Amino acid sequence: MTNSAEQTSIAEEKRATLPPSPARHASSDSTNLSRGTTANPGAGIDYKYFLDCVHCGLCTAACPTYVELGNENDSPRGRIYLMRAVTDGRLELNRDVRRHLELCLDCRACETACPSGVQYGKLIEPFRVAMERSPNGGSSNAKSSDWFHRYILFGLFPYPDRLRKALVPARVAQALRLDRLIVGSGLWRLLPPRLGRLLTMLPKLEKPLPPLPEFLPAKGTRRARVALFTGCVSDVMFRQTNWATARVLQENGCDVIVPSGQNCCGAIHLHAGNDEPARGLADRNVTAFDLEELDAVIVNVAGCGAMLKDYGHHWQDGRRSSRRRFAEKVKDVCEFLDELGLVPPEGKLKLTATYHDACHLAHAQKVREQPRNLLRQIPGLKLVDLPESELCCGAAGTYNLT
Repeated sequence: MTNSAEQTSIAEEKRATLPPSPARHASSDSTNLSRGTTANPGAGIDYKYFLDCVHCGLCTAACPTYVELGNENDSPRGRIYLMRAVTDGRLELNRDVRRHLELCLDCRACETACPSGVQYGKLIEPFRVAMERSPNGGSSNAKSSDWFHRYILFGLFPYPDRLRKALVPARVAQALRLDRLIVGSGLWRLLPPRLGRLLTMLPKLEKPLPPLPEFLPAKGTRRARVALFTGCVSDVMFRQTNWATARVLQENGCDVIVPSGQNCCGAIHLHAGNDEPARGLADRNVTAFDLEELDAVIVNVAGCGAMLKDYGHHWQDGRRSSRRRFAEKVKDVCEFLDELGLVPPEGKLKLTATYHDACHLAHAQKVREQPRNLLRQIPGLKLVDLPESELCCGAAGTYNLT
């Protein structure tokens, strides 16, 4: 780290006397992502979240970027120091500070490792939003201002119909096996760098399935009435998973509602610091789901689930209470089925399987044992432990595209 960020080392931070900060008296249980710009990116953050950190360092071993880079400023403890120093006015929000904060995967493994219960997500996410609004805003990474990158993230991914049309050439290429030729021969390196990287990461696109109907009745005795959140990218690339989720819920006695007015959860925007589009998407989702008629809102994507469950604290405005009621209904499908009780599966699967924890399911939603509990109930299936199953897979949502 260089310049003023380098000057504020961890040792210096420990000796520093923190001046009074207006941020200390922010709201007690939430983060205020209010409109407008501010010279202090930490002004809307409840200061108690900084004080929860006792600087023990147990989070560092769980942090993928610290393990990879070995830089204290790329650890959760280091990033909390940086954010707190900027909030207190002891450190300038310069290019180097921004880069350390932007390199965070937001996997929240540090929250699981922390014995003090630091809510790191309630620090890094609003701070990124405020960074984008600050007078010296703008990403430290020149790529993030690239029009192609921004269009993929914000113009395609959140809109299933657009994304589906944009993937038509890729489907044709995969059907003709041209993608294998391009990747195998190295020709992808001749493409524009961003397009080439996307081509190498594109999963196998299955034959498109029809959209889910708005209502799927329970099989047998009705035990619950739920709504299924289908997502944006997931419904385009992995619609078969949404169909499978709906079928499992039906087999377990659930009426399944698929609201037509739902849209992207907003995580793509919020994690990039663009909270106003995220707020609009969140409010449309809250409106789309008739909570009075539902026992739960079911989600099968870890990142989406974490975002939906956090709707209640991101924005303090007139719709906060309705967002909070919505968030309280959200359940991961494994979490819900484990609570409901699985109808005993018929038949046997003579298979050996293991389970890898999705970061935002295990660390953000605290759902770890429920998926394993369900797998153990499948006759014939042998479940074996995966060493270090809690480690990030490396994708970190859209992080691998930035």
